Amino acid sequence: MRLLNYLGQWRSVAKEAKDLTVTVAKFMGLLHVTDAYLCSSTLVYGPSMLPTLNISGDVLLSEHVSHRFGKVGAGDLVLVRSPNDPRKIVTKRILGMEGDQVTFFVDPKHSDRSRTTVVPKGHVWIQGDNIYSSFDSRTYGAVPYGLIQGKVFCRKILSWCIR
Repeated sequence: MRLLNYLGQWRSVAKEAKDLTVTVAKFMGLLHVTDAYLCSSTLVYGPSMLPTLNISGDVLLSEHVSHRFGKVGAGDLVLVRSPNDPRKIVTKRILGMEGDQVTFFVDPKHSDRSRTTVVPKGHVWIQGDNIYSSFDSRTYGAVPYGLIQGKVFCRKILSWCIR
C-alpha cells in the first residue's frame, strides 16, 4: 500500500514536469517564429553605413514581412544575407529595384570614374551610405531579392558608460 502511495506522488510530479516542459517548448517556438518571420533586433557594427548608423552601438529593429509582399523600395534600409558569406547579415540601403538604371562610382577612393548598369529582374542594387568604406553591389553586383532578410523600421542608440 505504501509503495502505491509513493508511486502516485511521483506520477503527479512527472505530469507537472511534462506540462511545464510543453509550456516552455511552446513559448520557445513562439519566440523562434517571432524572431525569424515577424520582427527581430540586430546590433550594428562597421563603417559602411556612416553617417546614418554609428560604427557600433546602434540596435536596429527590423520586420520580416514587407519584403515578402514586395513592399520594399529605393531608399529603404534592409538586412541582406551577404552574397559572399551566407553566414553574415549586412545592413545596406536599396538604391535600385529591378529595371532601374543605376549610376555608381567604380572606385571612389582613387578615381571619379563612374559606371551605369540596369538592375536585372528579381534583383536589387544595395549600397552602404559611406561609399568609401562599403563592400556592396558595386563590388559583387545586383543582389537577388530573395537574399533580403528584413526591412529596418527603428534604430536605438545604446550609450555605454565606461568608468
